[in-house]
Amino acid sequence: MTETTLIAATTTAAAPRNPLVLVPACNRMLGEHPFYIAGKKYLDAVRLAGATPLIVPSADAAEIEVLLDMADGVLLTGSPSNVHPSHFGEEVHNPTLPLDPARDSWTLPLIRRVLARGIPLFGICRGTQETNVALGGSLYQAVQEVDGHDDHRAPEGEPAAVQYGPAHPVEVVPGGVLEPLVGAGSFQVNSVHGQAVKQLAPGLRVEARAPDGLVEAFSVADAPGFSLCVQWHPEWLAADNPQSVAMLTAFGQACRRYQFAKSQEIRRTPDR
Repeated sequence: MTETTLIAATTTAAAPRNPLVLVPACNRMLGEHPFYIAGKKYLDAVRLAGATPLIVPSADAAEIEVLLDMADGVLLTGSPSNVHPSHFGEEVHNPTLPLDPARDSWTLPLIRRVLARGIPLFGICRGTQETNVALGGSLYQAVQEVDGHDDHRAPEGEPAAVQYGPAHPVEVVPGGVLEPLVGAGSFQVNSVHGQAVKQLAPGLRVEARAPDGLVEAFSVADAPGFSLCVQWHPEWLAADNPQSVAMLTAFGQACRRYQFAKSQEIRRTPDR
């Protein structure tokens, strides 16, 4: 082995791995068989952030802690399913809509542990709703039926390119997490949701609103780590959207900082 090859091999071996981002899966029946699934677009978004995605099927309390010991970030995906309204004290409004109580059962406690540890958190659509509920907030189960609010659902029967196309602007709230990433003012987002934030949980800060006043993004004000939750779908064609790229880049950088801080803490911990 030449000196140049040896140096290259040593450098490669010493190079830090990409941050590891946990992506909780949804539960779906395919025929008579249960499956855990996660949309490819979310995994691609994690990679665009410069991190490595790891789909997690489910976890009990002990497993959550083991997983978070490994994690450098968590991305909560959107889903056709809704958060079960029993978690915010309501009955099911429309029983024909899909639910995923198995996902609720572990993602809600997961979110609280992620934030307590200071692990970077990025929530998208259902993930945003989960975060609000996990911290004590509530949801509109059918925002289109609420006086003063628009219909935020995707047009039925249209191809995905139309359903996920620009739907309305969001106005960025000054002074928060989002403004330094995307700038002041407003920008266009897609809109593919029937549920939305009703009562914002204590400790959450509004980062953006829709024209009808609906909360479209929030952060956890006192979280020790990065947190940003958005109601739209920034993962859709993310590489072509400057706001999506900016948010995912910030998330990835936060994951890398957390990864580095964790490695330094491990080095400072004496052997027993």
